[in-house]
Amino acid sequence: MTTIAPPPTLPELSDILRGALERFTDPVALAGFPDEALLAAVREVEQLGRLVDGARVLVAGEIADRSRPELGSERLSARLGCRTPSEVIERATHVHGQTARARLRLAERLRPTFSLAGAALSEAFPAVRGALCAGTLSIDAATTIVGELSPILDRGTIVDAVTGTDPVRAAEEELVAAAVAGDSADGVRIMAQTWALFLDPDGSLPDDARGLRDRGLTLGRVRNGTVPLRGALLPEVAAQLQRLLDAYLNPKVADGPRFAPEPSGGHVGDANLFVSDPERRTSTQKRHDALAGILSVTAATESVPHLGGAAPTLVVAVTADELEKPQGVAFIQGGPADGSAVSSRIARQIGCSGALQLLRFGEDGRILELGGRQRIFTGHQRRAITVRDGECIILGCHVPAAWCEIHHVDGHARGGGTHTDNGVPLCWFHHRNIEVGGWDIQMRRGVPWVRPPGWIDAQRRWRPAGRSGLRSWMALREAADRADPDDPSG
Repeated sequence: MTTIAPPPTLPELSDILRGALERFTDPVALAGFPDEALLAAVREVEQLGRLVDGARVLVAGEIADRSRPELGSERLSARLGCRTPSEVIERATHVHGQTARARLRLAERLRPTFSLAGAALSEAFPAVRGALCAGTLSIDAATTIVGELSPILDRGTIVDAVTGTDPVRAAEEELVAAAVAGDSADGVRIMAQTWALFLDPDGSLPDDARGLRDRGLTLGRVRNGTVPLRGALLPEVAAQLQRLLDAYLNPKVADGPRFAPEPSGGHVGDANLFVSDPERRTSTQKRHDALAGILSVTAATESVPHLGGAAPTLVVAVTADELEKPQGVAFIQGGPADGSAVSSRIARQIGCSGALQLLRFGEDGRILELGGRQRIFTGHQRRAITVRDGECIILGCHVPAAWCEIHHVDGHARGGGTHTDNGVPLCWFHHRNIEVGGWDIQMRRGVPWVRPPGWIDAQRRWRPAGRSGLRSWMALREAADRADPDDPSG
């Protein structure tokens, strides 16, 4: 009679795994790895992790099997004082409930089934199970394959009338082979969706009626200076938004430059005096700023539907004296942030491209003066400024001017006019931070010049801004004609 050896104890397993990973967990040893050895280490550690992941899933499946409802009070979860197999795993491993449930869902599809007589039936996904246990298939790919093909199996077995084979099994084997061969999890997902659509078009197509019913967008209440955004977009709406974000976040877009030392004989018009600084915003922050820019530009278009007889323009209430203070206080009007206090610099920024209502109060709180709607740049003016400057005028930032807000160089509240000689394109991020970023902007004969903050250029030299062909020519001519490079009058 064959005796089954007891499984290794936890300390024994830990020693085995620690020995396998010892050369990868020493920072000093890792620092000495050549590039090729480091890449090999990444692959080897990943395979070890996949072996552990496979064991995690199968162990979770065994816990679920011993916690079957039909076992009544003898089920494992009940004997341990837990309500569900997921709770057993959570308490035993201290993982998040979502992680435990994901393992159980996958394990349910990978465990073999048995007839009432106890005979083993065919497995639903033998190729996935084998590759997962061998450490050649990632959890991500396994979950994707099982998730896309399971609904087809649930609707009944499909047999090819000509060959007599099961096309779902063929799809599984091909998807596993592709994942093992090196296709990314995203690539496997697309292949699996294609297979599902081919095998069962009616069941795999998105439910249009359900999508229309479940679509939505919700703005929460202000919390810690931000408003939570929740929603469910239809696929075509999400795709359009992604395209807009991709256009705004093109790799050539950068925020903030750093200036290299001035070459011998160079002058301020030299393009090689600056290069882009490494991106300092996170990817989520950049997507937020891109959406802000999209909304701002959309609200300024002439074709946008009107609200209350006028373009939907953001209004910020602020007293005249607070508007002039660097750290003044203003209040947003409307939407989920209604009545929220914001910095007066935000009011000054919004005043360039939206509506700004100045309210002057008396000591008793009475409204003494109600200002009119702030003027904004017209579509004709925006197009002219866009052609002239080409992109955000902050050196090193390449957001196209069409995506930018138009900024009053001399503030409208301080008497600056709304005309092309006083407007420049700034992306949402730089417009929002123009007052605190240390950048100076100046118009010379109707074209913009910029001066960076001292931490970028200790000499704080003025430089022509803009990247359109016409603007570049004008900047070079301006640089050549100037007698004094620091003379603001030109």
